[in-house]
Amino acid sequence: MAETKSKKADIVSVAKAAKVSASTVSRYFNHPELLKPTTRRRIERAVQAQGYIRNRAAQTIHGIRSGTIGVLVPTIDHAIFAEVVQAFSDTVAEEGFTILLASHGYDQDSEYAILRKFLEHRVDGVALTGLDHNEAVFQLIDSQSVPTVLMWNYAERSVHPSVGASNEMAGQLIANHVLSLGHRDIACMFAPVAGNDRAKARRAAILHTLSDAGVTVPEPWLLTTVYSIAASKRDAIALLQSDERPSALICGNDILATGALYAAMTVGLSVPEDITIVGIGDFKGSAEIEPALTTVRLPARRIGRSAGLSLAQAIKDPSAPRANVQCAPELVVRRSCRPL
Repeated sequence: MAETKSKKADIVSVAKAAKVSASTVSRYFNHPELLKPTTRRRIERAVQAQGYIRNRAAQTIHGIRSGTIGVLVPTIDHAIFAEVVQAFSDTVAEEGFTILLASHGYDQDSEYAILRKFLEHRVDGVALTGLDHNEAVFQLIDSQSVPTVLMWNYAERSVHPSVGASNEMAGQLIANHVLSLGHRDIACMFAPVAGNDRAKARRAAILHTLSDAGVTVPEPWLLTTVYSIAASKRDAIALLQSDERPSALICGNDILATGALYAAMTVGLSVPEDITIVGIGDFKGSAEIEPALTTVRLPARRIGRSAGLSLAQAIKDPSAPRANVQCAPELVVRRSCRPL
């Protein structure tokens, strides 16, 4: 029996089906804003009916953009990064780009390897999380002259344009608020700082702010806990059951603070009557948990939108000036804290 095989659709067959020229179909993919809405809809129906898929590799050879942006985040397991990535993806999609997303697990060597894979796929631009990366990462980006944005953290002077919030400011805001409530017996719970410049900056700012106010955190009250509600609950239970109990617990992010709230409930303490608990981030759910969590809002969606727009513009017009964008953090006072 002879084997039959249907021929793959190409740009010519799509053009015939849509009753337009092949160049118009090409324009539909590369510059859809130049076509009338009725023409775009006609071509879209033809593309779907024909099952046509563009050959991006062939386009890259001829100097046409791949239409993809590589996005590297430490993890996709946390809501805050999901918000940033979603806003970034939505924004660049409006500019005609699709994202390739990968996580490196806070491992800078892994980040470098993934970045190489992105560049092998001829991404048009790269979005990295944070400011602290291996020198090899920056060398690779510079050698390939690929447009890059460092999102989530903000620094007035950074190697590449940064779009984000100041984690130092976030740490200062939450520490000063707890101090303003009259607390002096203060414990702290931070995430590990290895490969995480966000956690490192918050920790340093909080401890420095407390120290300037004459408050020293005792070593047993200075906790390092992984990003996990279960882990933070366990560590907070041990802290709250000790003979000497703090009047306030500052957590480096809302995940740790959520675990601490559950810990207080487990050991029979009332928040904020028996202890004040605060976080940083204002993650989804931070306002709904009982009691609602006092925190510092990091504007994740605004950061994602601003970073996406900045990078898309840099890809489309490499000669355009680029600037760092600060999305300032904001103290959000809720019911998990009270004056001493």
